[in-house]
Amino acid sequence: MKIKLDFVLREIAGDILLVPAGKTALDLNGMLTLNEVGAEIWKMLPEVENEEEIVERLLRDYDAEPAQVREDVSAFMDQLRGLGIL
Repeated sequence: MKIKLDFVLREIAGDILLVPAGKTALDLNGMLTLNEVGAEIWKMLPEVENEEEIVERLLRDYDAEPAQVREDVSAFMDQLRGLGIL
């Protein structure tokens, strides 16, 4: 999937943050805090074609209900799209 804005993933004081970099830092005020799964999804984005591929990968790593994983992934992706990141 195509990430439109420039971010750096960092762990700072136990928090996982997406820190805007380059021109994105001028356009976006602040950082985004991710949980562990959000960070995993972020790392997957350049490698995957669609949300279903993300869901499949997460289901291999976590013991969770597929419907819940799909719902959570969809909500996270909607947030990224809403911020213009995807």
